[in-house]
Amino acid sequence: MQQSNTDPSPSPAPDFAIEHRRRRILFRATHRGTYENDILIGGFVRARIAGFTDADLDALEEVMELPDAMLADWLTGRQPIPADCDTPMLRSIRRAAEDGEGQPR
Repeated sequence: MQQSNTDPSPSPAPDFAIEHRRRRILFRATHRGTYENDILIGGFVRARIAGFTDADLDALEEVMELPDAMLADWLTGRQPIPADCDTPMLRSIRRAAEDGEGQPR
């Protein structure tokens, strides 16, 4: 019996760098410093983080650099999102907040 010389390629190793980044971002999203943003941003991130690409994570980190008070006003609709901060990621978070996603029941 002759053995094949072809060695099956090993399954790809998980990308530990992106998983570490996701865990760090999730922690940051759920520990904003204000309960309102912990719920609004943290709930959004918790529900979607596993599917986020590097580009999504970059966009999310940009949003999380914004001041908490301003984010809370924009995400709750108390204030409109200004044009210079209006990004697809911020709009997605706001839509999720408007739909009640991630809020305690």
